[in-house]
Amino acid sequence: MPRVLAIAAHPDDIEFLMAGTLFLLQQDGYEIHYLNLADGCCGSAEHDATTIAAIRLSEATTAAAYAGAVFHPPICHDFEIYYERSLLARVASIVRQVAPEILLTHSPQDYMEDHTNTCRLAVSAAFARGMPNYIVDPPHPHVLDPIAVYHAQPYFHRDQLGQLITPEFFVNVVDVLERKVQMLSKHASQKRWLDQSQGHDSYLDTMRQLDAECGRMSGLFSYAEGWRRHLHLGFCDEEFDPLRQSLHEKILLAG
Repeated sequence: MPRVLAIAAHPDDIEFLMAGTLFLLQQDGYEIHYLNLADGCCGSAEHDATTIAAIRLSEATTAAAYAGAVFHPPICHDFEIYYERSLLARVASIVRQVAPEILLTHSPQDYMEDHTNTCRLAVSAAFARGMPNYIVDPPHPHVLDPIAVYHAQPYFHRDQLGQLITPEFFVNVVDVLERKVQMLSKHASQKRWLDQSQGHDSYLDTMRQLDAECGRMSGLFSYAEGWRRHLHLGFCDEEFDPLRQSLHEKILLAG
């Protein structure tokens, strides 16, 4: 069974940015894997860091189970996602263990450095998967299978300077939108926090609005997720494009 690994920064990032594509790949026969690097320990105004991290771990495992995804536990705290040797060795070990042919991760441009650093770690981990002299933690043999890396849209579809980021291609997620909503709703602590500060169901409505905006960018789909493919060099052959090949009936190229 082919595998897809989603690597994001925090609990709920996968749900906001990638889950629709994951569901569609799953329907096409992929085993889906779910990894948030950080534990969500800063995601509360009422609980201490240890308590909210435990709550968010439970929510993330519930969300992954709802999706039928293989869950990989977080490896650091919020605001401790740095592009440095020890974290890269851990991310690279997971990439080798999963050996995905598709890796989904954050945009290289985003409003938050936890997101952009996660992107850098995921890309470097994928690049190092086939280097036997690169030591990972825990140790795992290198793998030579090709891997294609795809970048999701940044949150609110804009970079850190507010400039619109246009996807390379759009995935129609209309048929799985409500599954995305249900998966996101498993993160009850975050929904409650934002409902209190921003209004009832703002958490779920924001996700719908982001997918609707991406759909409008496509000019065709009502709801969409946008993707850009990382340059193939060091990862796979130029023609190896499994996401678009798998979901070709639900994809529209930009422009």
